[in-house]
Amino acid sequence: MTPAKSIAEAYRYCRAIAHKHGANFSVGFRFLPRAKRRAVYAAYAYCRVADDIADEGVGSWQLAVGSSEISADCQLPTVNCRLVELDAWQSELDAAYENRPTHPVTIALADALLRFPIPKSAFIALIDGCRQDMVKTRYETFEELLAYCDLVATSISDISLAIYGYRTDAAPRYGRNLATALQLTNVTRDIGDDLARDRVYVPQEELRRFGVEERELFERAENERVKALVEFQIARAKEYFRAAEPLLGELSFDARFPTLLMGGVYATVLGKLEKDPLVVVRKRLSLSTTQKLLVVGSRMFRPHFIIEPLPQSGSGR
Repeated sequence: MTPAKSIAEAYRYCRAIAHKHGANFSVGFRFLPRAKRRAVYAAYAYCRVADDIADEGVGSWQLAVGSSEISADCQLPTVNCRLVELDAWQSELDAAYENRPTHPVTIALADALLRFPIPKSAFIALIDGCRQDMVKTRYETFEELLAYCDLVATSISDISLAIYGYRTDAAPRYGRNLATALQLTNVTRDIGDDLARDRVYVPQEELRRFGVEERELFERAENERVKALVEFQIARAKEYFRAAEPLLGELSFDARFPTLLMGGVYATVLGKLEKDPLVVVRKRLSLSTTQKLLVVGSRMFRPHFIIEPLPQSGSGR
């Protein structure tokens, strides 16, 4: 196999991961020019594998890298074994930055690094966030949650901005707002889903503020207090989307519409949650293909993450 063919196949491998596991993100990815799109696929795939290792352990590792470097004692996805796996996956990141990768994801990533100045520190922050997920399952304050968002979401923004290109030093600040909006949307949408891993990302002080006991979440309680708690999470995420809006003007022109679509898809998820906040304790809400196509069409005419209702025309003379 020629090096060029190997790299092309590595990018196809990363694209398959993005389309399968990043359905909301990949709506925007598809509108990027080829070089940027392939680099984003590679970066997303690297981060996705790290996230899967943190959540699933050995099975994900064997899919991602192979088990030759894993101790024979690591036959179950215990925390210690998953930490070992993450360490090995971080070593593969080192290999990509030293242009000696061994895995399809990092082969593609190493090629992308020849074209884009993606900071290694952003990937390391993401891995640190994955490590934190394995040992920290509760957050006392919103400030604690924001620090977690910086690890697992602002890191993705920094990676993306390095690929997309931007005009001024204000872009990373707006990018952090967008990354936080996306992560808070995930936190809200996945309240019920995360309970399966005994994770509660909603700050404990906010549970107390709304009079919600943690056991009510595990019991899938549907009451006015849980509803008010979820509505508060939705409203805060929407504010971060609004604060991120100037990012669109900061980005290189060919990255503006893809970013708008990515934010628009997540903002649409928030809109659906707003109509039925208690759905989060019942199931994981997702958008249909038709709904995603509507996001594409609507943002062509109204280029905002959050599309506010149009004012009603008066009926008087």
